[in-house]
Order: sequence, then structure tokens, then C-alpha cells
Amino acid sequence: MLKRTPLYDLHVELGGKMVSFAGYQMPIHYVKGTIEEHLHCRNQVGFFDVSHMGQALIIGDNTAAELEKLTPSDIVGLKPWQQKYTVLTNKLGGVIDDIIVTQTNLGYMLTINAACKNKVYDHLRQNLSHDCEFIELADQALFAIQGPKAAKVMQNFAPVTAELKFLHSCSTEIADIPCFISRSGYTGEDGFEISVAQQFAERLARLLLNSPNIEPIGLAARNSLRLEAGLCLYGHELSENISLAQANLTWLIKKNHTHFPGAEKILNQLNQGPNKILVGLNVASKIPVRDGAILYNEDTEQVGVVTSGCFSPSLHKPIALAYVDRDYAKPGTLILTQVREHKIYVSVTSLPFLPHHYRK
Repeated sequence: MLKRTPLYDLHVELGGKMVSFAGYQMPIHYVKGTIEEHLHCRNQVGFFDVSHMGQALIIGDNTAAELEKLTPSDIVGLKPWQQKYTVLTNKLGGVIDDIIVTQTNLGYMLTINAACKNKVYDHLRQNLSHDCEFIELADQALFAIQGPKAAKVMQNFAPVTAELKFLHSCSTEIADIPCFISRSGYTGEDGFEISVAQQFAERLARLLLNSPNIEPIGLAARNSLRLEAGLCLYGHELSENISLAQANLTWLIKKNHTHFPGAEKILNQLNQGPNKILVGLNVASKIPVRDGAILYNEDTEQVGVVTSGCFSPSLHKPIALAYVDRDYAKPGTLILTQVREHKIYVSVTSLPFLPHHYRK
């Protein structure tokens, strides 16, 4: 049976079209539709319910060092209330999940992809020592406020958030509701994520949605926004069979860190160059190229595969992400694909498609 977030009734009230996603009933879009929602977030501010995602807390004096053994990143060096985007790797160099780690006054908070929650929880419980206490925060909801006017909305409710920089966080209250707020998001725009107890979730959501210029945004626009920003989606650009080197995520690796799972394979790929590389694609057609589409050279030899694709409302054309052979990864390279009976040219482009607007 599909689960529901604390905002299910509110989504229905707002005209959300509910669909199955990662075991939850979630809004794919609302009355105005995906394109309008997408452009509203790019130009104003959007509200996203992301309460289906996992949240956990790890407590213990040695937590940072133990987490660092499971990721390629510098967790020990995190400062209080600072966040780190990273991944949990497996022994083959693949990605178990991409996560956010935050050092708080309580311990280290983790934000985890909805579809990966159970395997990540199991992985952490199996690999953290008894010195670490692992707590699943199943009673927490999570919202995202994204867009160029997000800071103005948040400042009206929690003035302290105006001081936050990208990937920094704080603990505060909104209308006497305790909240954990970070300056982060998944759209490429400036924005915030708010963790709040489920019992206060609907009240807080209604307060935020009553602000000027803010509109609810569904899953479809969330996907097109992240794709324009060139951000990976687990199960598409990231998986247990795709390495950091292939996904252009080697910047996550802490200098001289060689003791995380799969390090040898990843570092070898980094030195030699991976056989396949994640790239952006501009589509020379009005027909979107979807995930799973095979990419060919002029000799009809397979040179890659599309991992995500959609129509870009901001660019007014279809775009895609793909893994291609290293020899075809140079920006400007033309490749072919087939959509039904249509032969379509795509050209490799550097990522992101649109510049990020994070507050550094």
C-alpha cells in the first residue's frame, strides 16, 4: 500500500494530481501544470513537499570519522551547522546513494533519497560501530522553498536564515514551530529546506503557501528543474554500477583520502580516465529524448545511452543527460538517436544547462 506524506490532504485540496513515486502518493503537478510551475520556480518561488525523503541522525563522539570511512568526502572537517553533499560508495566504486550530511548540535543529520532509505539505513547500521547511535527520524517532514525570491519569503518567517550561505544550516522557530533549516536544494536556484515534526507540517505548509509569489510545485517540474541544473538523479545518473569518475563527481573526494569503499577503482579511473562520461545533450528536434534511448555514431555503432530527458521550459527545447564513450564526450560532438521512426541528432554540451544561483 502506498504511503502518504503529512501534506497528502493539502495536495488534494490544492488540485494536485497524485501518482505513485518511491512508495508514496505524491503530486506530479497541480492545476497550472508542469511548465507554469517550472517557470514560476525559476522566476519567483516554489514550495516542494519532499517529506518522502529519509532523514536520520547519528550520535557519537567518533561519528564524523566513521562516516568518512564510508564516503569519499571530508566529513571530519565539517564545521558546526555546515553541510556536505556526498555519496555512500560500495566496494566496486558504485554509489549506494547520494546524501546530504549536516553537523548539528545534536549530531550528524543525513538526508537520503526516498527510494534508497531502507538499503541506506541497513548499510549504516551494519557499518557504523556500537559507538554510534543511529536514529531514523521517521516523524520528520521536509519541505523545500526554491527560487530567486525564496530568501525574501524565508526572511519574513525566520530572519536568521538571511545570514545563511549555501550548504549552511540553523535551528530556529517559525510561528513557534521548531524547525531545522538549511540553505540548499535541488533546482539550481537559491533556496532552503525545512525539516519539521510531522505534527506541525500542515500548519507550517499553509503559512508558507500564504506568502506572496509562492506556488506549490510537483514532481514533474522538480525533475525538469534539476535536469536544467545538470544535477544527478539516483537510479538514472547514479547507481551501484556507476562510479564517481564516470558521473563527474570526483570533486567529492577528500585530498589523500584512499580508505573509502571502492577507492582503488575510482582513483584508477580518475588517473586513466573513465571509459564513459556523463554529459549534457542538446536535442536538435522538438521531440524529447527519454531515458533509455541508445546513442549512435554515424556508423551506427552504439556510443552511449540517455539517462534522463525532458522538454526544458527555460530553454524552450528538449535536453537530456547521457553517458557516452570518452571519445564522444567533447562539447559540440554530434551523435544520433532514434525516437520511434524519427532519427534525431543530439550535440554534447557541458553542464549545467543553466547557471546555478546558489548564495556563496
